[in-house]
Amino acid sequence: MSFEQRINQKLNQHPVIKKKIKRIYQRSIYMLSPKLKSEGDIFRLSPADQYEYFFGYYDKCPWDSSGRYVLCLKAKDTWSSVAPKDPTDIILIDMKKENSVHVIAKTYSWNVQQGCMAQWLGPKFDREIIYNDYRDGKYCAVILDVLSGNERLLAMPVYSVSQDGKTALSLDFSRLHRLRPGYGYSNIPDRTMQESIPDGPCIWSIDIRTNRIKPLLFYKDLTVFDPRSEMKDAVHKVNHIMFSPDGNRFMFLHRWILGSRKYSRLITCNTDGTDLFNLSDNDMVSHCFWKNNNEILAFENKRGYGAGYYLMQDRSNNFKRLWPELTGDGHPSYSPDGRLVVTDTYPNRARIASIKVMDGDEVKTVARVFAPFKYDNDTRCDLHPRWSRDGKMVCFDSVFEGHRGLYVVEIQVDERRGV
Repeated sequence: MSFEQRINQKLNQHPVIKKKIKRIYQRSIYMLSPKLKSEGDIFRLSPADQYEYFFGYYDKCPWDSSGRYVLCLKAKDTWSSVAPKDPTDIILIDMKKENSVHVIAKTYSWNVQQGCMAQWLGPKFDREIIYNDYRDGKYCAVILDVLSGNERLLAMPVYSVSQDGKTALSLDFSRLHRLRPGYGYSNIPDRTMQESIPDGPCIWSIDIRTNRIKPLLFYKDLTVFDPRSEMKDAVHKVNHIMFSPDGNRFMFLHRWILGSRKYSRLITCNTDGTDLFNLSDNDMVSHCFWKNNNEILAFENKRGYGAGYYLMQDRSNNFKRLWPELTGDGHPSYSPDGRLVVTDTYPNRARIASIKVMDGDEVKTVARVFAPFKYDNDTRCDLHPRWSRDGKMVCFDSVFEGHRGLYVVEIQVDERRGV
């Protein structure tokens, strides 16, 4: 573990002090570091104008099934607020027509980290998209046919959608916004503000075909499931829900905050709310991805082994560490064929973030980009790399040209030697 990582872990218990020290340290180091704007075979997808363009999170694919159209958000400002109430446009970028842009919808519920959860709806991923919005005083999800313009509404916003397009999972986006700025929505005040352990559901299931809503798990369920002493007086939340590829199970992070100390654990569960399993309970686990229906890749600080990427077998204590040289957090995902893994890094001391591709034990950096100080802390621009459906490209959000844009790097694979 590097010196910076050890200091960062200690300062995590004091977020206000951490933010000030981090800014002073980074500016000092940046002044002494060689300057780099970008490196790699990067090309821009979004327009080069005065607007901000980005997609959102790393676990969703912005490409349609044909590989021609790419979903993207177009906003005026993504640095003043983590979850603006002003609307933003949802656009399609046509890669076969010189990346021309078509506005297809508008949303009032979005944030700078995960957008509005816009994604192509399965199982065809060809003409329907689903995204979150705020209408008539309520959060909702919108299913839009991008060819006809027809739409229908779901009674709750979505967080994760199954690959077959039949089921979605949701959480309390107002509570999430208050407790984790940049990941929830600000349209509705958090009604659970005075409750450390709300007396109600924390995860809901949505039948996309019938619009039937069903509470799956309750906050109190989590506090009595493999309980820990720190949970009793802590503030609880859930985040980062993700379906398994076959849609039979899902994972989520259960997080609780006691004073200035934060705890996280990774839990898996059947989609009917049964068979909970405490897969990782080492205080710190962050970004995860299903390798297949039985294995999950996660970045965590595993006791006795240190911070890094671990491949865990669901409903077991079996795990192995991958790429021990990668000790910094990132957003990992497997390529569609399961062979490669892409992840990113947070900006280093010189404000440079990287995209790395792993083939077996080999780790290769395919892009490096500068992160201006204008985009930092809660309004930072994480790269959030995402695979194209054919596995030949990775797109990512970046601000190395001075404002948010959507970029692509092609992944060249040598069948004999890997990436």
